[in-house]
Amino acid sequence: MNTDTILRNQRVLITNNRILKIESASKKSNISRDVIIPASGKYLMPGLVETHFHQQNNIKNEFKLLIANGITTARNMAEYDGQDHIKIRELARKNSFLSPHYYTAGPYLTQKHLNSLRAVEDVIAHHREKGYDYLKVADNLPKTVYLKLLELAKKESIDVIGHGQRNMPLEFSLRIKSIAHVEEFMNIFSKDQNTSISFLHKAAKEIKTSGIYVSPTLGIFEMISKYADNEKHQKLINDENIKYLPKHYSGYWKSNKINYRKLDWFTTTKSLNRLEGELKWQKKFTSILHSHKVPLMAGSDTYGLFIPGFSLHHELELMNSAGLSAYETLKSATVTPARYLNTISQSGTITEGKLADIVLLEKNPLENIKNTRTILGVFVKGKWLDRNSLDQILLDVEKANK
Repeated sequence: MNTDTILRNQRVLITNNRILKIESASKKSNISRDVIIPASGKYLMPGLVETHFHQQNNIKNEFKLLIANGITTARNMAEYDGQDHIKIRELARKNSFLSPHYYTAGPYLTQKHLNSLRAVEDVIAHHREKGYDYLKVADNLPKTVYLKLLELAKKESIDVIGHGQRNMPLEFSLRIKSIAHVEEFMNIFSKDQNTSISFLHKAAKEIKTSGIYVSPTLGIFEMISKYADNEKHQKLINDENIKYLPKHYSGYWKSNKINYRKLDWFTTTKSLNRLEGELKWQKKFTSILHSHKVPLMAGSDTYGLFIPGFSLHHELELMNSAGLSAYETLKSATVTPARYLNTISQSGTITEGKLADIVLLEKNPLENIKNTRTILGVFVKGKWLDRNSLDQILLDVEKANK
């Protein structure tokens, strides 16, 4: 992932979970090897990063789904009531169970949690004491509250991430480290601005200049119409991968009880046309952001029937269809998030000295981004999992959810 090319016929030597050396496979090697993984004619890529994960069910099972899909690092975007993601992060770091490298935001913060300057002080203190990696803002805040939050977060060296401030000019939203959805910009801009190509390019320049990272999360928005449209819904609920979700959970999301199935705002022909147009806009603006070299990070916002692990591959396909090349799309799940997480010295590329978080593929992902799904094995945290092992992992999750 240093350049848009394939390095052919290479041998990768790994020791103590690190890449010791990369050399021509035709070269005779004098280094003794305990394990040889045949990979002639196959393709290696760096482990993928899921930058927008939400735990909905059993964390061990969800981590298994991530790993089985080649995801070796994940950023959790909220801690909900009853969850303890600091504990999960601690267990992941100790390799207490199969897990990716793990980062987490604190509680999902809305106006209810940030309704005064005193509340801001309490929230910042809680984040400092718990040691979350990020503070997640998920709502429009009063300007005084928002500015105080940024001020105190800076004093405590806490990175603020999340949603945009839709009731303030764009510049205010660009003061945080990363925006969680490209949809946010659609709602920050006026209707006239959304239809002005010159304005969108001007805004993209401002976004680039700010240094902020953006996760498009196109797939989770696309899911709305999949729930709401009867024909798409029927196809969705027959997805074979739903077997990896608990029945009580998938049963609810397959039902007509969810808002996406029962509210006219989603289900009428006019609404479906609006949703289609809004997704088209988001893909167009994703392309514009990319053209201005705004750092984009793949994240799928895992909830409902957007199944952890599998969802990230679909997100990559949507970003590719928005106009990113296969190589640039892969960067959004490897190099760019590694830079964002400050782990570029250890991950993001397959190069000497870095951690051996790598995925072996049957087919070339630079030829077709869908080939990221052709996983033959995953190397994560010093553990090699071949296809049989990955299939067993998936079977374990399936059985656990029966």
